[in-house]
Amino acid sequence: MNYSDCLDWLYSQLPMYQRSGKLAYKADIGNIVEATKRLGNPHNNFKSVHIAGTNGKGSTSHMIASILQEAGYKTGLYTSPHLKDFRERIRINGNMIQQQYVVDFVSENKIWFTDLGMSFFEMTVALAFKYFSDKKVDIAVIETGLGGRLDSTNIIQPELSIITNIGYDHMALLGNSLHEIAAEKAGVIKKNTPVVIGRKQTETESIFKHISTSKQSEIHYAKAIDFDCDLKGNYQSENISTAFTAVNLLIQKGWKVSNIDFVNGYSNVQNNTGLIGRWTELSKNPLIICDTAHNEDSIRCVVQQIEETSFSDLHIVLGMVNDKSINTILSILPKTATYYFCQANIPRALEANRLKEIAAKFQLRGNTFLSVREALSMAQNSANYDDLIFIGGSTFTVAEIL
Repeated sequence: MNYSDCLDWLYSQLPMYQRSGKLAYKADIGNIVEATKRLGNPHNNFKSVHIAGTNGKGSTSHMIASILQEAGYKTGLYTSPHLKDFRERIRINGNMIQQQYVVDFVSENKIWFTDLGMSFFEMTVALAFKYFSDKKVDIAVIETGLGGRLDSTNIIQPELSIITNIGYDHMALLGNSLHEIAAEKAGVIKKNTPVVIGRKQTETESIFKHISTSKQSEIHYAKAIDFDCDLKGNYQSENISTAFTAVNLLIQKGWKVSNIDFVNGYSNVQNNTGLIGRWTELSKNPLIICDTAHNEDSIRCVVQQIEETSFSDLHIVLGMVNDKSINTILSILPKTATYYFCQANIPRALEANRLKEIAAKFQLRGNTFLSVREALSMAQNSANYDDLIFIGGSTFTVAEIL
């Protein structure tokens, strides 16, 4: 089995949630418990930080990893989804897992993975935990895939837990109210383990207080802090504060991190960890920006950032998936932009003509295109030197450009 065959096999199992949606979601952690047991419980061999939340958990994870790397720690980082390369999900000090390690791991375990009915995400989590154990990382920053309570990553006993914020996303799986969604995310709170809450929200404060009290775990709300960060976008200020609060708790637990580690960590997130797709500038004239924002809360942040950006005319290359709150998101988007409706090459993608049809109800006008790249090409042909082209609507729209 070569690397390409290996990925094909992984993708062919119970499919990726990100590509196929609810069909691929397994609200049960029995498989990962059994799998890690057969692998020798590798997650018990390294320290960790566990991060859940609706938005910002990826950026916050990468910030924390960058700071810890600057402090000299061998730092694992597990995130999802990937944009360009499957191996983006599993990194040590910014370096992606080796192709051969992935091949060897799958080849050695695929028979009993199949017997257990392991999903793509479960296998990927098992792979990450075994890799971090084998490579003897000092600490690993672990991002949940979806939710928290029943997420496959939720078997670790971390140094601390983080919940960035709570917004409306994946309601069919996590609940229709912020209170219900918060209860699922709060499943990452462990007994006698501090928890950082990135955003204090009236709707969720009581549920976090109740669960943390029952677990005898102290809550720490992130407080505003100002550091220069190479991740652009005003919305990163909340993630900067969350990461700062979290790392300071690690310091209280004996981890050695200096002020210069914070400064360098924030300034070099992209170089240290390889993070892309967050208000990423692809060109200056015309200005081309892409961002993976894909739910109400994150889209509002992006629209605000667009409003604060200087440009002449606005062009938006837009592709969405079919299980989001499409009407809510479209109602937020600028009505004065020219739209280039498209669909990413995944099963969950909303068909471009249908997207255009729904968008028209919100006075959003434009044409449809067969692919994301074709849409961007037309936007570039139409844009003037001082215009702004924004690419977004889903992770997969951005992934096809990057």
